[in-house]
Amino acid sequence: MNTIEAKGHEIVSEFSLFADWLEKYNYLIEMGKDLPMIDPKYKIKNNLITGCQSSVWLQAEYKDGRVWFTADSDAVITKGIVNLLIRVLSGNTPDEIINANLGFIDDIGLKEHLSPTRSNGLVSMIKQMKMYAIVFKTKYETKENQQ
Repeated sequence: MNTIEAKGHEIVSEFSLFADWLEKYNYLIEMGKDLPMIDPKYKIKNNLITGCQSSVWLQAEYKDGRVWFTADSDAVITKGIVNLLIRVLSGNTPDEIINANLGFIDDIGLKEHLSPTRSNGLVSMIKQMKMYAIVFKTKYETKENQQ
C-alpha cells in the first residue's frame, strides 16, 4: 500500500525510533540530503514559497494524472521538512493531495518542536503543494472530463 496515509504511518514509525528531538532533527537533516532536487532553472521567484523563514523553492509537474514535486532550500532542516512532505504527497493524484490528511505531522510532534516562523513555513509549504494540485486538477482533469 502506497497511499498518503500509509506513507504518513511509515514516517510516524520511523520517528518513533528516536528518543528525543535532537535525534529527530538529525534525522530531518539526513532526510534533507535525499531531497528530490529542483532543476536550477526552476529556482526562480515564482517558485519561492512565501512565509518561510528560509528560502524554499518548490516546483510541481503533472504527469500521467499524478503530481510530482521537487524542491530546494538554503536551510538543512527546512530541506528535511520539505522532503517529508514530498515523500508523502509526490506521485499522487491532485484529488488525493487536495484531500490529504497530514495528521502524521502532529503525530510525530513536528509542529510543536518548530519555531513559530518554521511552523508558518511548514503550513505555507503544504498550502502551496495543495494549490499546485488544485491548479493541475482544474487545468488537466477538467479538460479531460469535458472531452
